Amino acid sequence: MNKIEAIKKIQIEVRLRGFSKLTSKMYTLYNKQFFDKYDIEPINVTENDIKIYLADKLDQGLSTKSIALIKSALLFFQNEILNKKFEIKTPKIKKSTPTVLTKQEIKTLFSVVKNPKHKLMFQLYYGSGLRLSEAITLKVKNLDFNEKVIWIRNGKGGKDRMTIMSQKMSNKLQEFTKYLTKDNFIFTNKKGDPLSPRTIQKVIEKAKIESNMTKDVHIHTLRHSFATHLLEAGVDIRYIQTLLGHSSLETTQIYTNVSNSELKKISSPLD
Repeated sequence: MNKIEAIKKIQIEVRLRGFSKLTSKMYTLYNKQFFDKYDIEPINVTENDIKIYLADKLDQGLSTKSIALIKSALLFFQNEILNKKFEIKTPKIKKSTPTVLTKQEIKTLFSVVKNPKHKLMFQLYYGSGLRLSEAITLKVKNLDFNEKVIWIRNGKGGKDRMTIMSQKMSNKLQEFTKYLTKDNFIFTNKKGDPLSPRTIQKVIEKAKIESNMTKDVHIHTLRHSFATHLLEAGVDIRYIQTLLGHSSLETTQIYTNVSNSELKKISSPLD
């Protein structure tokens, strides 16, 4: 099996397994970069070859998260496709505490967004805890105005889930979508295609600057804020896990590190 055949096998396998477009792209890219570096048939790659490659990447200053993704991509081909049994340990991914905005900061950020479509989308990210890709691909038929819920179809990991819709959001969405068919995407460009992730990122970067926000704000910050504010309101973390679509409760528990409403009430001994 040569390098071209190996890449084709990876492309076919990731499609059959229902991997996301981004994961499929990265798995293919990382294996291609690895094959291009070594003048060796893919089937003859050894565990030590991969270890040396990953060690070089660490020396180049790549993050532990990037190293873990590269390792997963390379082992996917070697173990899942070629049925080898490589076991490689790399540094644990460092878990950083997510940036969260206060409710007042959310209001300030939204107040500078003048485009009604962009503002509605941002309110949806915060009000329903959506991922970047989920709001982009949201269709009218995914909205249940009677039950005040939103259905995320084929989300991360190919899973469906339900999340909440505020009454305020329900009224705005009904008005915004009243001339659309059920199969229409809700947020589109002038051509009728879904907005690109880069477009949304540019809008929130502009809003951050115009609102004089000093925190490191990205579109995912709104999802982090959604989860943290629910936790501070006393919502059970297992319900929040379901709303966010996390497969593991451990992933959701990171918000306990930033949900500190009770800690803020404690007076310093200096006072």
